[in-house]
Amino acid sequence: MSKINLISDTVTKPSEQMLEYMFNAAVGDDVFGQDPSINALEAYAADMFGMDGAIFCPSGTMTNQIAINVHTRPLDEVICDVNSHIYQYEVGGYSFNSGVAINLIEGVNGIITAEQVRDSIKLDYDWLPASKLVVLENTCNKGGGSFYTLADIEPIRKVCDENDLKLHLDGARLFNALVETKESTEAVGSVFDTISICLSKGLGAPVGSLLIGSNKDIKRARKVRKALGGGMRQAGYLAAAGLFALKNNIPLLKKDNLRSREIGDILKGQDYVRKVKPVQTNIVIFDLKENILATTFLEQIYHKGILASAFGPNTVRLVTHQDISEHEFEKVKSILTSRFSF
Repeated sequence: MSKINLISDTVTKPSEQMLEYMFNAAVGDDVFGQDPSINALEAYAADMFGMDGAIFCPSGTMTNQIAINVHTRPLDEVICDVNSHIYQYEVGGYSFNSGVAINLIEGVNGIITAEQVRDSIKLDYDWLPASKLVVLENTCNKGGGSFYTLADIEPIRKVCDENDLKLHLDGARLFNALVETKESTEAVGSVFDTISICLSKGLGAPVGSLLIGSNKDIKRARKVRKALGGGMRQAGYLAAAGLFALKNNIPLLKKDNLRSREIGDILKGQDYVRKVKPVQTNIVIFDLKENILATTFLEQIYHKGILASAFGPNTVRLVTHQDISEHEFEKVKSILTSRFSF
């Protein structure tokens, strides 16, 4: 029996239309800046956000790590929420790649405030790292797909400006937020120094992320990317998929968000669920009753036809995406409301 994969939106595969677009891509050597498809993707993304330029990389981890390196030097520190991807899921790369410390804030479901940022800035003492960069994540994975609005970000930008801090956005699922807030990409671009966006999650491309920023920062980013082993040759086939995704797939994210909220509402009524995090986009995180292990629950839904992931001993994450058919979504709802033996 085939399984319905709700492990992540990273499991999406290119559509037939995207594959055709990829196969027709013009390619060259991107290390020399001669891949026309990569150049077109970078220019398109930069224009979307009203920024100078962009650089195409294999992963969002790489774009985040490049941004940290561009904005800091050894003995500096990065301020972020404790649930941030750069802290939780990038292998301590901020230290390994850039020699910087990290200053963690306890936000609400991954969302921090300007006041918290201001209170976290270190004094200029010899024995303290220098606060130089704030990183926000939109949407926040461990926060259950929570997101910032421009009204949340603008006061943080003001604090950064007043204290000579740079502001980077880990926007891996940014477009899932923007289809909810209806805010423009240009407005988002105006409040950040650099922005990372992922093309291989809900947008459905097979590989790739973009770092977007000023000409100066992107020039430095190309050097850092090369040092990290991220220089690519005829990667225009992958870039073409990303360009197709940005031009065609952003509106599809609204359906993913709606489906997740429907799943969240269903889970609130189930006797095996203790708590559901607020569902704002396409991620559903819920805690099981204390006597139910996540591994036990995942095994039972696996046999019923769903793949999902544990987010703690008693916590499960489900992620909706465009590769789930209407029939499969109905089956998901049926399985989650079926009888379990715990």
